Amino acid sequence: MSFKVEHLSLRRAGRPVLIDANLELQPGQVHALLGPNGAGKSSLLGVLAGDLHGDAGRVSLDGQTLADWPRRALARRRAVMLQREHLPFPFTAEQVVALGRLPWAADPAHPRERAVIRRSLARAGAEALAGRPYTALSGGERSRVQLARALAQIDEASLGTAPAYLLLDEPTASLDFAFVHDCLAQIRERAQAGLGVLVVLHDPLLAARYADVLSVMSQGRVLATGSARQVLDPAVLAPAYGLAADRLRSLIAGRPDAGLNGNSVQA
Repeated sequence: MSFKVEHLSLRRAGRPVLIDANLELQPGQVHALLGPNGAGKSSLLGVLAGDLHGDAGRVSLDGQTLADWPRRALARRRAVMLQREHLPFPFTAEQVVALGRLPWAADPAHPRERAVIRRSLARAGAEALAGRPYTALSGGERSRVQLARALAQIDEASLGTAPAYLLLDEPTASLDFAFVHDCLAQIRERAQAGLGVLVVLHDPLLAARYADVLSVMSQGRVLATGSARQVLDPAVLAPAYGLAADRLRSLIAGRPDAGLNGNSVQA
């Protein structure tokens, strides 16, 4: 069972944004998607989220084409957190998290549902925000609430034995330093419990620390996929980021937590 993209191509406004892209997301793994701005990372995640549709290729969940999945059944197996979530209504943070339970047609006042909502808020470090208006929250606080909403949507108590998938587009972009690591550690923990996670990140060293599998994209193509040691090598990254391998090696050497060709990065 897996969530798979095969030979996917996509054009937007007449421009190719994905070219023969291949990626497989497995249950129980954190899969980090790296690459420079404009590489196609968000577009690839958007196809998996169902917001975009490829011009060629196939996207499937457990071997069944994504378009053939009933919408509610798919929403119970796949949750998405985008970079920007526009919600102008004066909901409390707890009510926003409760929106994640809609695919289950559940009563948010039921004790079982309240337990899921509370558990999701706690996992996202957002318990203290529960009663606050969402529109009054900072960008980082909103990110925590949206992560909690996505976690509530695919809470393991509802899923049973079916694997679920979490798609995150730069979830740490608005977070302070400490919560970046708290957020990624929680995602890592959920993966260890069986969740499949695809996370778009900009920092290769965060990917090296928290992901099982990494893919690097450039100009709409997936250039490389593998472990941190395989992918975070200057010879692999140089074509993606447009820097000479020696320059990348110098930049990496200046980071105290680097060592991408040495022993300090764990795959």
